[in-house]
Formats: sequence, C-alpha cells, structure tokens
Amino acid sequence: MSVYKRSGKETYSYDFVVRGRRFSGDTGQTKKRDAKAFEEAQREIAKAEMTAASALDADTMTFEIAALRWYHEVGQHHKNFETTLKVLDWLKRNIGAATDLRDINDAFVANIVARRRGERVRRKHKDGKVHEGKLVSPATVNRTCTQPLREIILRAKKVWKVATGDVDFGEHLLKEPKERVREASVDEEDAIIGELGRGYEDAIRFAFLNGCRRMEILGLEWPHVDFFSRRFTVTGKGGHSRTIPMSQETFDILWAQKDHHPVKVFTFEAWRTRKSIKQIRGKRYPLTESGLKSAMRRAVPAAGVTNFRFHDTRHTAATRVLRKSNLRVAQRLLGHADIATTAKYAHALDDDLRAALEATSSPTRIPTRDSADGDKELKRKGKED
Repeated sequence: MSVYKRSGKETYSYDFVVRGRRFSGDTGQTKKRDAKAFEEAQREIAKAEMTAASALDADTMTFEIAALRWYHEVGQHHKNFETTLKVLDWLKRNIGAATDLRDINDAFVANIVARRRGERVRRKHKDGKVHEGKLVSPATVNRTCTQPLREIILRAKKVWKVATGDVDFGEHLLKEPKERVREASVDEEDAIIGELGRGYEDAIRFAFLNGCRRMEILGLEWPHVDFFSRRFTVTGKGGHSRTIPMSQETFDILWAQKDHHPVKVFTFEAWRTRKSIKQIRGKRYPLTESGLKSAMRRAVPAAGVTNFRFHDTRHTAATRVLRKSNLRVAQRLLGHADIATTAKYAHALDDDLRAALEATSSPTRIPTRDSADGDKELKRKGKED
C-alpha cells in the first residue's frame, strides 16, 4: 500500500499494481490515514473489476471470487462502502478464500454465525489500546455476517447461474430485540438538567435539542462551529459527518461556551484540585466520556426519573422533530443512512394521527330534516310563491 504527496499538492496520490495492471490517481485526502483507506478501497475495486471480467463464464466459484464480484457489482455502491469492505474481509478470513460456494451449506453457515456471535465488540481508546467489551448483538451478527453472506450466495445462484450449496438463510437470522424508544417528557428533561451543573447541563440540553450521540458531543470542536451561517458539524459512526443548522437556543448554548476552551466546545468546571490528573479547582476542562456518563448516572435517579439513559436524549429529539415535520427531516437530523432505521420513531406520527382521528370521531352534528319532510316543505313553499 503506497500513498504519497506530489510536489506542490496538499492531497495524497496513490499508485499500485494488481495482476500486472497499474492503477494510480489522486485520493483527494489531506490526511495520510484517510488516503490509505481510500487507496485500499480503490485496490479492492480494481480486484473486483478484474475478477468480475474473468469469472463471467465460470460454472463454479470460490468465495473470494464471489465476494470480489459482488463488491464490484453491489458493495462498492453502498454509502458506507468502507464498512462493507471490513465485513467482506471478516467473511473471507472465516469462511476461507478458496472455499467453493458448493461447500457452503446450512451446517457451514451455522458454524460461521456461531463464530461471529461469540466475538466481542472492540473499541480503540484514547490510549491507543484496543479494549474488548460486550458480545456483539444479534443485530450486528445479522448485518455483518448472515445477511451479506446471503446476498453473495443468492446473487451467485440466481444472477451468475453458479452452483452453490443449499442454505435456508431464514433459519440462521438471529431474533433481534425490538429497540425501545424512550421519550422524555418536558418535566423529566427539566428535572434531569436541574440536577446537573458545572457545564454538564449545557451538554445534556444540547443533546436533547439536537439528538447528537455522546461521542459526537464530546468530539465537537470550534473549527466545526459556524456562528455566521448558524450551523455545526459533528462526526458520527464510521467517521461520517453531518451538518446541523442551529436553532436559536442551540446558538445561545454554543455562544456561551466560546471562551472556555480553545479547541473543545463542551467543558466542565473542576469542583476540586486533583494533582494526579493536573486539574485545578474552578478551571474548565474538556468533557470526558466517563465524566458525562457519571453525571447522567447521578442526575437521572436524583431527578426522580426512571428507565432513562443518555442515548434516550437522542430518541427524545428525534420524536419531537418528527412530530413537527416528517421522517426525512428526522433522518437528516440523526444521520441515518437508511430511512428504515428512522422509521422506529413513526409512533410519533401515529400519535398525531390518533389524536386527529379522535377529534373527528365525534363531530358536532348539525340537525337535519328527513328528506321526505324536506321535499314536502319545498312543495308547500312553491305553492305559496
């Protein structure tokens, strides 16, 4: 993998060879890490193109060739194609690049699903170390293992007319618990914020207003806040950014933070001096993930609120926005790639529709005469005239 900067250019270029063919161009990226990711994606696309061309008339196919061809025809067009590449890499390592599609049967898939289900979520912390957390969820297993494998196998069988094993993928999809949508009432929100202080109340109110994730709030920096155009930009899952317009209250919250720290937007005021971490009482420091979690864990029960987590501020914002607009607006606010993800908030629209139906189910009725009596009355008046 090689990326480099040409003389006089700010962006990195790439240059690599696949099966004797040279590929080169501009990544359009100014950071080396992003440039390497771009080059890796281009390399996979190049492999997929060459594989697709050579596999057009094949009767049998290995998993690696099938995955590359599927990526060339389908995967590279995904909005989150970098994630797709990671999924395919995991499948290739665990299934085996040389495995014949005819050997992938129900027993084989069951084993792969079990293997993925037994893995743990891995996150890279600020100290540079990778920490393992809880087991991956059933939804993650479905979306990063069973479903992409199903797409590849079915495309090979139905579109490419390649021999494959017999698999009933419906039997391998794990049951996903229905995600709850917990919306805070205005009183609950006020009670929670009333238990906060030292800067935490501003961050939580910002979350209630804009539906941002915890890490999006912690990562918000001043170069991404534009008071002139009244917009700010947050970076969410997968490194994807979205720009959100400021409401007047959001503007006021952000404006009040501007003199607290030169880089980070949200800070807290240290309530005591702690020499071990170089904190001085009364000084302000950037919010941390552990600090924000602790503040919420204390504030929620103290406010008398039950069954409420930080992420529910996002649910609350989405539901309130949806009541005043539509799913597309809520999708843009939350940064969902697929509107189906946003559809779980549709209960807000159902509530509005139910209220409208209730209002029309018992209308004030205007007394009307029997039609026969009406005809007689008209005839009588005609004679009088």
